[in-house]
Amino acid sequence: MRVMVLGGNGFIGGHVVACLLRHGHHVSLALRHPPQGPALDPRLTALQADLSRDTRPEDWLPRLAGIEAVVNCAGILQQRPGQDIDAIHHRGPAALFAACAAAGVRRVIHVSAISARPGTATAYARSKCAGDDALAASSLDWVILKPSLVHGAGAYGGTALMRAMALLPGFMPVPGDGRAAFNPIHAEDLAEDIARLLGPAAVSRQVLEPMGPERVSLRDILAALRCWLGAPPAPVLPLPLPLVRLACRVGDLFGGPLSSTALDQLLAGNDGDPAPYAAALGRMPRGFRASLAETPVPPEARWQARSYFLRPLLRLALALVWLGSGLVGLLQSPVTVSAFADMMGLGRLTGLAAGYGFSLLDLAIGLGVLCRWRPGPLALVQVGIVAGYTIALGIALPGLWLDPFGPLLKNVVVVAAALTLARLEPTR
Repeated sequence: MRVMVLGGNGFIGGHVVACLLRHGHHVSLALRHPPQGPALDPRLTALQADLSRDTRPEDWLPRLAGIEAVVNCAGILQQRPGQDIDAIHHRGPAALFAACAAAGVRRVIHVSAISARPGTATAYARSKCAGDDALAASSLDWVILKPSLVHGAGAYGGTALMRAMALLPGFMPVPGDGRAAFNPIHAEDLAEDIARLLGPAAVSRQVLEPMGPERVSLRDILAALRCWLGAPPAPVLPLPLPLVRLACRVGDLFGGPLSSTALDQLLAGNDGDPAPYAAALGRMPRGFRASLAETPVPPEARWQARSYFLRPLLRLALALVWLGSGLVGLLQSPVTVSAFADMMGLGRLTGLAAGYGFSLLDLAIGLGVLCRWRPGPLALVQVGIVAGYTIALGIALPGLWLDPFGPLLKNVVVVAAALTLARLEPTR
């Protein structure tokens, strides 16, 4: 069967693509940024598609030529620049579903979320529900999947955050009392079930909630993940919800491991009855602890968990360096700036313009780092400016090289931090 997969470069979608290939299907990946090189497997092709912009059926019709089924795993947790959450979850999929009906593509498997329920006050839930309703109202042969927590060794997002929380030294923080419940399902089990749902004898026009048989709290999940990662037991540290919400608001503004939507979806409830799903698929997925025990710990898993909080910490530290430098420069009196300009061999007006101008530039760079504005180009700007500062000051004031506080030598650290952060920041 030739299957189009949306979101195939994501966590769930990646497992689905691998599973479909193992079952002998041909997969067409619909991606915002398809790879330029040849595919590793002749059964795998990629095409350009963007749910944010492709919101008309005619946008999808040419891409559906020869396609027999569609699996939609695309989704985002929050609005991002260039990615409209309503378009990605509702208007884009609705256009795709209409195009499927027109092109004769009957089978559509749509991955939603168990927390996407009416009444959940997040843009994520509202847009997901709207997309689900658009498919349910169509004449297609559809199945809507609303999984509980999907976990796996290569997971990122919420489950990566859980692994990082589990591996903090000395304690495991939880929002509130940590009693939020889940019925986790392993990504490999979910992908296998999606492959089964493409078969001729599979259920049709049903909303299913994929979940495992084991109901576990967030506390239980962190303890099991900590054990799986080989760390000794640690106590749970309950965090007051107002404090967690404040941290999530900061994450909303500047990015990071926490967000208000993630917290709201967590508290909305992610557990349920596993029996209906097992009956529909004819098998029961593995329990959470059993699936962990059967999954070897990848070599990079511990490093990823330990370094998860380091990227936002590095971003904050680097931003504070630039913001502090710019602010201190602007607060200097004209007399002080002029005296320093004389030491550099600059005229008074030129020195004042350069001193205050570079201070404003430092502030702009600090804000850019904090807001994750084009990390790659911004890193090159930082390297160029730091190199310029260092060379100019080193020539004009060579004694700074021997200063016990190392004002010029510390620039090496700033350059390394800027380049490292640029590589760690995810692409948008």
